[in-house]
Amino acid sequence: MRSRRSLPGRSDRRGPGDAWTGRSRGTPWIVAALTCLQVGCSTPVGRIDGFATRHGWSREIRAGTEFRHVVLANGVRGQGDRLHVYIEGDGSPYLDRWTVAPEPTSRRPVMLELMALDPAPAVYVGRPCYLGLARDPPCVPADWTTGRYSERVVASLASLISQLEDERGPVALELYGHSGGGSLAVLIAPRLPGVTRVVTLAGNLDTDAWTRYHGYSPLGGSLNPVQQGRLPADIRQLHLAGGADRTVPDWLIRRAAPLLGGADAEVLPGVTHSAGWQEHWRAVLEASEVRLEPQNSTLP
Repeated sequence: MRSRRSLPGRSDRRGPGDAWTGRSRGTPWIVAALTCLQVGCSTPVGRIDGFATRHGWSREIRAGTEFRHVVLANGVRGQGDRLHVYIEGDGSPYLDRWTVAPEPTSRRPVMLELMALDPAPAVYVGRPCYLGLARDPPCVPADWTTGRYSERVVASLASLISQLEDERGPVALELYGHSGGGSLAVLIAPRLPGVTRVVTLAGNLDTDAWTRYHGYSPLGGSLNPVQQGRLPADIRQLHLAGGADRTVPDWLIRRAAPLLGGADAEVLPGVTHSAGWQEHWRAVLEASEVRLEPQNSTLP
């Protein structure tokens, strides 16, 4: 019999409230159904592509180092010569406790929803092997399981973001990451001189402590953000924790954040791992000195 520790950690558990149906209040069900038929909303990748299409975002596939990445861009220019980079969480690396998922794309894309609230220039940078690229060479299951934060994953993302920065001229980069996307944001930040701010939401900042807490096998092929050391002093840090998060409990984040050289984590009462972040995102963006305009970010 396999022991519980045989399972490499997974940081995006699904619960009753985590399924992203693609429907929201106020949207006639028949319109949502017809839209889903047109864009393939039966899959996580189809729902994300449909969401991007409805918001008028561009979609392209770009090369990093070893990997290709899907990039969604909101097309906004100007706004103080900055670029906001959104990195999604680990999604669904496993179908169940023992079975690796063939497609790890998130069923509840938290960062996609938050980017729809952002009036600044912003890009949603797909992780290697996600968003329909799981069979893309050189992807192997380790790239979304034990090696989800590996050197080659981090290097490819850093290379891609550097390209996007160069294309826009001198810009201040702000990296925003949810869960495992927060891990990657912290690992990428010191590699890019243009990064001025890192914001993590339910960030898995100490992967060793996280796997021990859950009784999972260590992420042997991955880098651990806290072992990287303190981020450069000129990078502002904000680490947000959900007070009702059972996947990455707030105490794990509060313990890890000071080791990165930032202030203590801020705990948001009532926020779970995947729900409740939208109501706080306006304040996060305002702290970046971005002028906010009312926008419709409702998920159809």
